[in-house]
Amino acid sequence: MERSMRLISAAFVLVLLLAATEMGPMGIEARVESRKAVEGKICEVPSTLFKGLCFSSNNCKHTCRKEQFTRGHCSVFTRACVCTKKC
Repeated sequence: MERSMRLISAAFVLVLLLAATEMGPMGIEARVESRKAVEGKICEVPSTLFKGLCFSSNNCKHTCRKEQFTRGHCSVFTRACVCTKKC
């Protein structure tokens, strides 16, 4: 019983950590981008240069900028790097 509670607790903490990495602080840049999304449509395209699973949105963003996109982020469920720009 005690062993299963530890396992459940560890799994719960892991899920919380995974969720916390997706929800960073929303700074001025993010607020400006969300306001722009309301004004104009934003297109999302999977990165062609990013290889492997995406865990760092910062690395994804730099790769997307090399591909001439304005921003990039890691997809929550597929762990793919997704590049964004105005349509």
